[in-house]
Amino acid sequence: MENNKNRQLSGLQNSEVGVIINVKGRGAFRKRITEMGFVKGKPVKVIKNAPLQDPIEYEIMGYNVSLRRSEAALIEVTSVDNAQQMDKMPFEGTFADDIQKTTERREGRLINVALVGNPNCGKTSLFNHASGSHEKVGNYGGVTVDAKEARVKQNGYELKIVDLPGTYSITEYTPEELYVRSHIIDSKPDVVINVIDASNLERNLFLTTQLIDMKIKVVIALNMYDELENKGIKLNYQALGRLMGIPIVPTVAVKGTGITQLIDKVIEVHEGADDTARSVNINYGNAIERSILKIQTQIRKNSEMKNDGSARYLAIKLLENDKTTLQQLKVFPNFNVIAETADIEIRELEKEYRENSETIITDAKYGFIAGALGETMVEGNVDRRKRSRELDNLLTHKVFGFPVFLFFMWLMFQTTFTLGSIPMDWIDAGVGYIGGLVSSLMPDGALKDLLVDGIIAGVGGVVVFLPNILILFFFISLMEDTGYMARVSFIMDKLMHKIGLHGKSFIPLLMGFGCNVPAIMATRTLENRKDRLLTMLITPFMSCSARLPVYVLLISAFFPKNQGLVLFSVYIIGIVIAVLVALVFKNTIFSKQDVPFVIELPPYRIPTLKNTSIHMWHKGSQYLRKMGSVILLASIFIWALSYYPREVKYSANYDAQIESIHANRVLPDSVKQSQIAGLELLKVSEHQEQSYIGQLGHFIEPVIRPLGFDWKIGVSIITGLAAKEIVVGSMGILYHADLKADENSGSLIEKLQQQEYTSGPLIGQKVFTPVVAFAFMLFVLIYFPCVAVIAAIKKESDWKWALFTIVYTTGIAWVVAFLSYQIGSVIA
Repeated sequence: MENNKNRQLSGLQNSEVGVIINVKGRGAFRKRITEMGFVKGKPVKVIKNAPLQDPIEYEIMGYNVSLRRSEAALIEVTSVDNAQQMDKMPFEGTFADDIQKTTERREGRLINVALVGNPNCGKTSLFNHASGSHEKVGNYGGVTVDAKEARVKQNGYELKIVDLPGTYSITEYTPEELYVRSHIIDSKPDVVINVIDASNLERNLFLTTQLIDMKIKVVIALNMYDELENKGIKLNYQALGRLMGIPIVPTVAVKGTGITQLIDKVIEVHEGADDTARSVNINYGNAIERSILKIQTQIRKNSEMKNDGSARYLAIKLLENDKTTLQQLKVFPNFNVIAETADIEIRELEKEYRENSETIITDAKYGFIAGALGETMVEGNVDRRKRSRELDNLLTHKVFGFPVFLFFMWLMFQTTFTLGSIPMDWIDAGVGYIGGLVSSLMPDGALKDLLVDGIIAGVGGVVVFLPNILILFFFISLMEDTGYMARVSFIMDKLMHKIGLHGKSFIPLLMGFGCNVPAIMATRTLENRKDRLLTMLITPFMSCSARLPVYVLLISAFFPKNQGLVLFSVYIIGIVIAVLVALVFKNTIFSKQDVPFVIELPPYRIPTLKNTSIHMWHKGSQYLRKMGSVILLASIFIWALSYYPREVKYSANYDAQIESIHANRVLPDSVKQSQIAGLELLKVSEHQEQSYIGQLGHFIEPVIRPLGFDWKIGVSIITGLAAKEIVVGSMGILYHADLKADENSGSLIEKLQQQEYTSGPLIGQKVFTPVVAFAFMLFVLIYFPCVAVIAAIKKESDWKWALFTIVYTTGIAWVVAFLSYQIGSVIA
């Protein structure tokens, strides 16, 4: 690097090192990037570019992080030689506070504990070992997006432990950060366990400095302590704890090491029996401390804040321009004075430091961290990252990165459907056996039909996919726990960003080709709400395996010469529509919500079979528990609509005709069975037309007629709301095919080919043509995914987005099918 010239971080070459001198930009990007350690004076090394040359992987403070090229261009760096002359934030240590760390004491032997920490610090692994809970564990950011709760009994106490979302800080960058902050402030836990990755102390301690400011009781779990020792690092953690006023307990969560000692320490701190736990203030330097004191003095003029230790924390947040804190203080009578004082002090600090006030505070915090570690830690000489770098160079190689990734994806899906098909057949056969057994034991009637056709068939339709779900999530868990998932985001981000999505969005979308339900559930791996919502909204366009029977049936019937091409085109159209919709939403609904791509690339780790199995089973049981009930209820509802009313006017006396055939002694048994089956099918079909669901089909026929669809297709569309697998069975009944019709049923294919309009202006014409069949396939591809998917969207977001998905997917389906039918009819 040229010694006398400053450059953009994006302009550095591989293996080149620069020292940060300025971070440009404002808002979310600047806040997040500085909190992750991109502050003045920190050296940054370029590791490599992604296969598509964007984003770029950097090493800073001993860990790897990925930035888009456009974002790296906002960071100004200089040479290492020039950086030696830069002013750095001095280490001022800490000073004692006159207000003790206090929390709201509760009666009894119950201790409320909050678990906080950075993503990838092993927080949820610690939670699982401490509580025996089966929560998901993953080696990438944002696994825990809800607060999980468990109870632990030890030494006569019961600890209620709440596992909060993984977060790099408690500012207002993401909803997760605000959630953690609100929980600590509003719920007032007795003790907070701050889980820290011992192999990446400098970055992880940033969150700790914020907890110190909050004047709460904290115990640090120094997790992955074995990795720190393996690197040859010597850390006097007792001295570091005394400096910060926080006791520190070494742990190795994946092995359960140190967990008991950690709980013991929490109890000691709660009882006030630990000498290390004391109230201290980080000394941010004369100028900053002077500003903090002035704002804090105004806040304490309110009676409820007079002896409240959080006054200092609130003053610091105001200096950081924290809008949420400002809003909270509006209840104070002297709010205007507080706000005015904060504005004056911000201007004074920015004038003195020539820097944004948020960055000034962040720089000061990292100055304290660097000084504290300088006094208590000795760096080791062991480089244990060489093997990890060699593996990473292969998995994210500009030439081999994509082929390796595609191979993993092929292996995952191939195993999911080939290996999963074996237990699927067993379950399917078991469901059929149970249905047949119940049918043979019970007398005919509504209850029997409900159990066999509604409940057993409904449950079977859910349970049959469980093996696929388990295998799919086993592979995804392996990718997450090893750290490879973050690399997938790294290599796919450039493509995904063009349609307004994050690199991580690729995995849920890919999963959508198997089943949309786990794909929607997998969007929780995305840290930003905008990315989660946008990914959820376009996932239904990924054609799931449940739609495949419909395609196979119609392609076999109407496209015998180009079956593979037609099927491929349907999948491609789904992808194209997803891209177009994402682009529209990117520029409308989410136009002002673009977020930076700042993703940590954690070190590769060998996953444990226990954690992987916990993850796999957690997802499988969640699928059965949440989605199974929804499909079951929907199946029963659709069964009821097709079953009632029981008394309808038939065009012929089918029962008498069947009795007549039974009484005929001339006809062979095979002919009798064939004729009786035909009459029973006509009776069922006629009843179906006059049932409530048949009436619905006739009701919506005017709306779907411009698409080339008749009322029978309308009924099939309605039944498909519960699950797309039901569509083929419904068509079998409606078109007088075998009652057990499936996509391979020859009689159903023939019936579809022969079906003609019996009334109306199209009387005598074929109902199904290649154009109608293709339009129907596109409609099935795009419209209302299924009840289970809508329920999943509601669970992962809210009813507003679930209802929006119902409306907009069905609207697009109508438009696409209309264009396909009308244009196709003209061309044909």
